[in-house]
Amino acid sequence: MKAPGLWVFFVALFTPALVMAAEVAGPGTDGMPWWTWPIILFVFCLSLGILSVLAGVGGGVLYVPLVSSFFPFHLDFVRGAGLMVALAGALAAGPGLLKRNLANLPLALPFALIASTCAIIGAKIGLALPTNIMQICLGATIIGIVIFLSVSKNVEYPVVPKQDKLGAVLGIGGVFLEESTGEEISWKTHRTIPGMVIFIFIGLAAGMFGLGAGWANMPALNLVMGAPLKIAVGTSKFLLSITDTSAAWIYMNQGCIIPLIAIPSIVGLVLGSFIGVKFLVRLSTKQIRYVVITVLFFAGVCALYKGIAP
Repeated sequence: MKAPGLWVFFVALFTPALVMAAEVAGPGTDGMPWWTWPIILFVFCLSLGILSVLAGVGGGVLYVPLVSSFFPFHLDFVRGAGLMVALAGALAAGPGLLKRNLANLPLALPFALIASTCAIIGAKIGLALPTNIMQICLGATIIGIVIFLSVSKNVEYPVVPKQDKLGAVLGIGGVFLEESTGEEISWKTHRTIPGMVIFIFIGLAAGMFGLGAGWANMPALNLVMGAPLKIAVGTSKFLLSITDTSAAWIYMNQGCIIPLIAIPSIVGLVLGSFIGVKFLVRLSTKQIRYVVITVLFFAGVCALYKGIAP
């Protein structure tokens, strides 16, 4: 699909939900039915689920900046729902990834312990800070993610000359079947301690902003520690089911997870993901990734403006 066609596709995807949001957010909304916003949110998240699959990014990293920009919900409620969105996808994918040996427990558990502990701390920090400060931090983080997504390049089979001692003690490594070739791939990792340090910051960011951390987990495992791309993707998804659970309990305990926001968001994104898989073979994922980067940049600027504006 050429670039003009891609933009037409993108506009057609999001316009219905945004038009509905603009109409409902206008004057005279006091007497509107209670079910209006959940329906609009469902339509928006359905589109978001399609786009997240096509762009190869998790729905959580798109959900929080876009919903907080286009919908009149308090940021705490959006972050709580964002964690539930990321958690739902991770729990759905986790068993299948473990069964196919693409999520590795010795690789996941040490970093899950670090990230989940830091996610609890991050959630408490995020709920304690004023909303305008959180909007500024969220905007800066999203723009940082945009830069990261723009420059990062994944490596399918990183070269690991020698495993470090800590990785060997933890038993990180294994064999998985490359189904495309029928070949068994043996792998190991290195730079375990730098990886642990990175996961401290990943956990803090996941808890503070409710983004889900798949955008950061996978590059840390793949580019820093040298895990094969498929192992990094599978383990990253499994990690979310532990990290986001820890932070989600904090938001739930504070009353920040509202079913009328979380349920239509989760259902919309899950259904959108199934639909996105059907489109995946027809559209240029590289171009769509650029669209996502552009949209995230816009959402980051909006979050900064909300935090700075009086």
